[in-house]
Amino acid sequence: MTFRDPATLELEDEKPSTMSPSLLADEAKLWSQVSGRFRQIGFSIVDQGFSVGGMFLVNIALARIQTKEEYGLFALTYSVFTFLAGIHTAAVLEAYTVHGSGRYHTRFAAYSWLLWCSNAVLCFALTLILVLAWRVLSWRTGTFASGTLMGMALACGFLLTASFVRRSFYMRRRADLAARFSLVFFSTCMVLLWLSIHTGKLTGFNAFAMAALSWVVAGLSVIRELPKGDDRSFVELEPGYWQEHWRYSRWVLITALVFQLTTQGYYWLAAGFLSVKDVGELRAMYNLVTPVDQIFVAMSFLILPMMSRRYTLSRMAGLVPLWKVYCGGSLVVTLCFAGLVNLLGRSAMHMLYAGKFDDIARYVGTLVLLPVIMGIGNTMNLALKAAEKPRLVFFAYLCSGAVTFLLGMPLVIHFGLQGAVYGLLLSASGYTISLAVGFVATTYDESNTQLAT
Repeated sequence: MTFRDPATLELEDEKPSTMSPSLLADEAKLWSQVSGRFRQIGFSIVDQGFSVGGMFLVNIALARIQTKEEYGLFALTYSVFTFLAGIHTAAVLEAYTVHGSGRYHTRFAAYSWLLWCSNAVLCFALTLILVLAWRVLSWRTGTFASGTLMGMALACGFLLTASFVRRSFYMRRRADLAARFSLVFFSTCMVLLWLSIHTGKLTGFNAFAMAALSWVVAGLSVIRELPKGDDRSFVELEPGYWQEHWRYSRWVLITALVFQLTTQGYYWLAAGFLSVKDVGELRAMYNLVTPVDQIFVAMSFLILPMMSRRYTLSRMAGLVPLWKVYCGGSLVVTLCFAGLVNLLGRSAMHMLYAGKFDDIARYVGTLVLLPVIMGIGNTMNLALKAAEKPRLVFFAYLCSGAVTFLLGMPLVIHFGLQGAVYGLLLSASGYTISLAVGFVATTYDESNTQLAT
């Protein structure tokens, strides 16, 4: 685009336009694409803010109202849900996103219906297993067979299905529908939270129940947009699909198991070597650094389909430029957020938790470096998934898990909560460095292959 002196614009406007109709049409099309892209980004951020904001405020309310031990038990239970959400992402959402945006995008309706049905079966089976596990724990010990765990067991399927619905909207490039879906959830959740606080009935069980009910109400608001049955069976069109799905998902599934050692593992280490109270304190700090993570989770829903499409069309040559832009944006935003938290973090902790966690506020300025380190790695994580190299992501999490055991565990044992903070940073560094090695190797190998041919 040529930039002109603003002083000449008025004179040029008086001259007849010499631009051809085709050039004007191309320019209008370009601006339409750019504005559409920005609208999608805006809707994506709104969606992520509302979808995560509900449980974020529930977390804050529980931390203020409950004792540190009670909140620690909720945080530990929520870490189990996060683990299950990772398994669900690996078993369903990752392959759904990569394949649905890439090789099967021309048959998306049939493909979406197949995965919708599979997701329903998986969530129902998971609910039964969790309820049975709660019953077994209640027979053996009453410590972990809490109402909070039962609430998570009953709500889990609804929460995971909500993730599937939102991902479907992004694959259709309808972030506006995802934003509307999440807005209804957030509004309903806030009403229920207000009622539970004012009636004195805010518990861990009710927290999960509120989230599940709010997603059901939100689902009713977009019921016409949910996946519908297709006359043609996708499996008939692609008889070898499930083998292909498993070929991709097996690495992602193993990765999801190892991923827990990078972040969630520190909650379990704190519970095992410290106390449930320390789990609550670690979660309270993590709540403060979560918002910037959610921005890039929202962006990933848009970026991964775009990366998958670019890789399908142009391989790494088309994918790398998009990755550079995304990585640069991630670095700028997370560094700015880290600076802001270092300035205002202690005041924010005092305000959010009514002074209950002031004694650990000094660690927040260090913990906020976690999104900076993880953010860089996550951009390469998406690029490698789009390139259908999930095994490299697995090896990165494996290295991170090794750091957790070799360095993180001793740090937690000897330095307590402060050791957990430094361990999280070390594990994140192992993850990002390993991904960088895999990403560079993939790009280099493909460049050599293209030169050879």
